[in-house]
Amino acid sequence: MVKRVIHISEKVAVSDFASLLDHVTAGAEVIIERGSRPVAVVRPVEESRGRFLSESTALAEAHAKEKGCEPTMSPAFAADLREIINTRKPRDLSAWD
Repeated sequence: MVKRVIHISEKVAVSDFASLLDHVTAGAEVIIERGSRPVAVVRPVEESRGRFLSESTALAEAHAKEKGCEPTMSPAFAADLREIINTRKPRDLSAWD
């Protein structure tokens, strides 16, 4: 996919920032110039999708099979995790109303 690159002056970027963002949202890369010198580049965020739990589980199982061992949780970590789960309080979402 060919990326559209737009060159604009600092003055135009300041006076019509909404339009600049519209171009970026549409996939363009905007180079802001002061005089003839580029000073900033605005581009769309590259979203990382992360990993699904099923993918993480499959990777862990493949690693365990490759190493010939099963992962185990340390007793201290298990105790800490149990304490966190047993003492957590419900979230107060009243500020969202």
